[in-house]
Amino acid sequence: MTIAGQRYTIKSDAAEAYVHSLAELVDLKVREVQKAAKSAPAHAVAVLAALQIADELTRSQEELVRERGRRADLRRRVREKSRNIRALIDREVKV
Repeated sequence: MTIAGQRYTIKSDAAEAYVHSLAELVDLKVREVQKAAKSAPAHAVAVLAALQIADELTRSQEELVRERGRRADLRRRVREKSRNIRALIDREVKV
C-alpha cells in the first residue's frame, strides 16, 4: 500500500479490500494536511492527519450515542402511547 508516496506492507486479519480502504483514507488525510501545511515535516503531517481522523471518529461516536439516546426515548414514548391506547380501549370495551 502507498500512503503519501511511501510504500507500506501491512499484515492484517482483515479483508484486503478493507485494509486498502483504510490506507486510502489515511492517504487522503495526509495529502489534505500536506496541502495546508506545505513546510511541515512528515511526522507533523502524520500527527495532524491522525488528529483529524481521531476527531472524525470521536464526532461519529458522539453522534451514535445521541442517536441511540433518541431511539431509546422514542421506544419509551411509543410504549407509553401504546399503554395509553390500550387503557382507552379497555375503558371503552367495559362501557
